[in-house]
Amino acid sequence: MSSKSIRTPSDLAIHGAAPAFASPVHVGRPNTGGRERFMVLAAEMFERGWLTNNGPMVQELERRICDQLGVKHCIAMCNGTIALEIAVRALGMQGEVIIPSWTFVATAHCLYWQGITPVFADVDPATHNLDPASVRRMITPRTSGIIGVHVWGRPAPVSDLQDIADEHGLALMFDASHAFGCSHQGRSIGSFGRAEVFSFHATKWFNTFEGGAVTTNDDELAEKMRLMRNFGFVHFDKVIHPGTNGKMPEVCAAMGLANLDAMETVLASNRAHYEHYRRALADIPGVRLVAYAEQERNNHHYVVAELDEAFPVRRDQVVATLHAENILARKYFWPGCHRMKPYADLFPHAGLVLPVTAAVSERVVVLPSGTTLPGGTVDTIGDVLRVLAQGT
Repeated sequence: MSSKSIRTPSDLAIHGAAPAFASPVHVGRPNTGGRERFMVLAAEMFERGWLTNNGPMVQELERRICDQLGVKHCIAMCNGTIALEIAVRALGMQGEVIIPSWTFVATAHCLYWQGITPVFADVDPATHNLDPASVRRMITPRTSGIIGVHVWGRPAPVSDLQDIADEHGLALMFDASHAFGCSHQGRSIGSFGRAEVFSFHATKWFNTFEGGAVTTNDDELAEKMRLMRNFGFVHFDKVIHPGTNGKMPEVCAAMGLANLDAMETVLASNRAHYEHYRRALADIPGVRLVAYAEQERNNHHYVVAELDEAFPVRRDQVVATLHAENILARKYFWPGCHRMKPYADLFPHAGLVLPVTAAVSERVVVLPSGTTLPGGTVDTIGDVLRVLAQGT
């Protein structure tokens, strides 16, 4: 691809030049590898006439996830955000809870929604995960917990955060929305801290259309969360705990079961695309592909490029140029939760203690992957970045 073939949004508007792809190529396109299996399960659901309220497919999905992750309890939920809210409430978090600003805004909202103040800590520039030293600096007498996030499916500093939590008597849980199928020190993510929360949203590599789950090895905590997701009912007419409606419907569990059966196919596709990107971007100055530890399992769902000072074009121009080719790359987490409402108004000076978050948010771009990625996408992105790297 020559520099003359690279189009900007203004080129498209003025000259009507056709983009490289006729249809948009998205980040997070749904993987639906188990369609035939899903249709069989959906038919069983209709025959059974059991559409929700802890149906047999939800129970089977929970059992299979427990087996896969090596945990005692999986509590399936209607989505990952409700799962976060229920886990936070079940753990008794209150006052202030420390989280990264470099995360999807649901991590902050699940606290604010319940009258808890999210306190933003900075991240490690090498891993994009919480920096334990920054976490320590954020602790006050009002701190009740820490929520670590396994960004890109790479494990947060689990041991360091657990040490801090133990030292200060804080509840520790993890937002594992990116990390289903990933591992830390050879152990599946899902059993660290008091609880871990997964998202099974359609944009995740493993999805249930919409859904989520909390996993834990704590029997009492698991029982409390099961009550909380179903209005506190323990029997037909007996309510023993305050709760909400967090139940996963059977149709979503059916999609989850079908996608569990297709997991290896999706993983193989993700790995192949990641390796293709690694080759295509390897020789471009100023472009670094976020790497995954070879000794750990990763779902390779996120293909993340970081543009450093050697790259002559700002990240936003790169994204705009790719969009002009109908490749809808994403900035992700930009500009950081602390700069979104309501947090920007509540904590106008938070950025003073989040320099790494600010820097990373300006140089990261997430690239399309998944089982539906059109042929030629990776090479086209490599060509675009290579031309832009020449400063043309």
